[in-house]
Amino acid sequence: MLGTIVNAIAIIIGGSLGVLLKRGIPQNYKNTIMQGIALSVFVIGVSGALKSNNILLIIFSIAIGSIIGEKFGIESKLEQIGNWLEMKLSSKYGNVAKGFVTASLVYCVGAMAIVGSLESGMTGDHSTLFAKSFLDGISSIIFASTLGIGVVFSSIAVFLYQGTITLFASLIGGLLTEGVILEMSAIGGILIMGISINILEIKKIPVGNMLPSMFIPIIYQIIEPFFATVLNFF
Repeated sequence: MLGTIVNAIAIIIGGSLGVLLKRGIPQNYKNTIMQGIALSVFVIGVSGALKSNNILLIIFSIAIGSIIGEKFGIESKLEQIGNWLEMKLSSKYGNVAKGFVTASLVYCVGAMAIVGSLESGMTGDHSTLFAKSFLDGISSIIFASTLGIGVVFSSIAVFLYQGTITLFASLIGGLLTEGVILEMSAIGGILIMGISINILEIKKIPVGNMLPSMFIPIIYQIIEPFFATVLNFF
């Protein structure tokens, strides 16, 4: 859990610095910075999505994962948490919900969050999460300077998400072959593209409801041998 704890602390520190900087940045500068960040996030998403070797699995995973996410209302639950924080902190901090949801998704969707948490839980190697902590700490300064204090509270989501993966690493680690991780990363890339579209306010995409998509390749890895046996039988 050490890597996840360091990651959460890095976001808190970086986010807090960003909140302090926010007060001295004119609104037009904030808008331009945020748009630049969104475009950068989009490029990161595209680079991850293009790594897939099985586009049909990607499409299937996103379709099934979205159904599951809609059923459980993941996006609305994240927004409810953000709105609750906003109510508790009063309106002087702006749109806390937007900062919380956006930053939570950015920091949780990606290969480093999954692979780093697995390494941390299975081998005690925290190097990937330490590297992610540095990146998240720097980016949280920029995010918080435009999106506000909600970014700081995204550290809670990161702690719970990565901590859960770390704790269950010994149970699911054997299922995560290099191919599965590659497809999970590709799906994460697509979701990151969706996040950038949300930041640019082109269209509201419920990326939170698509989060289960990332774990569908694990299920596919389990049932693929069964289908292969059935097809060979016929």
